[in-house]
Amino acid sequence: MSLIIKSEKREIFGKNASRRLRKEGRLPAVLYGENEGNVHLILGKKDIFNILKLETKENTIFKIVFNSEERDVMIKELQIDPTTDELLHVDLVQIAMDRAIRVSVPIVPMGEAIGVKAEGGFVDFITREVEIECLPKDIPEHITIDISPLHLNQSIKVGDVAPPQGVKFISDPSVVLLLIEVPHKEEAEVKPPEEVVVAEAKEPEVIKKERAEKEEEKE
Repeated sequence: MSLIIKSEKREIFGKNASRRLRKEGRLPAVLYGENEGNVHLILGKKDIFNILKLETKENTIFKIVFNSEERDVMIKELQIDPTTDELLHVDLVQIAMDRAIRVSVPIVPMGEAIGVKAEGGFVDFITREVEIECLPKDIPEHITIDISPLHLNQSIKVGDVAPPQGVKFISDPSVVLLLIEVPHKEEAEVKPPEEVVVAEAKEPEVIKKERAEKEEEKE
């Protein structure tokens, strides 16, 4: 079932107008279209938050309805206040469902690597997303990779992963997604305990010898 969001065309512009919309729980937005041109809209802030809670997040395809028009869209960009983290503005892009598009999807590891379970290593994520190309209906929520066979110092690159049906990887095949790292030991510049003990043991012997010599002089 397609996700449908009702909106309305925006007629009043300016900072004050945008501020009033946000106080009302609404957001200014722009829908970027190819043949139809750009459309200024007003969206419900709650509707956008609900989309961002989905597994597909910005890759979610949904329908925008305004003035009896209905278009398939995706979130192109979100403008967020860096100080308050408040959502200020939304850019949408119209999607042709019969045309391939490029998006980035997250990488999700599956299993426990031998290098972690039996060899004391840890998983180091180098690249958490890959760029893909596919029809809008084929966009996966994520790309799953099996890491269970990996030993220490072994990695998985984009070229090692088989893409889902209907999906093509755009990211360079040589890009490393993750590797099994060896924990770094702290190289403290401190003498080993046995050397310290030896060094500490020498001082009493010197003192004892000096005392013996003094006692001989007294005699």
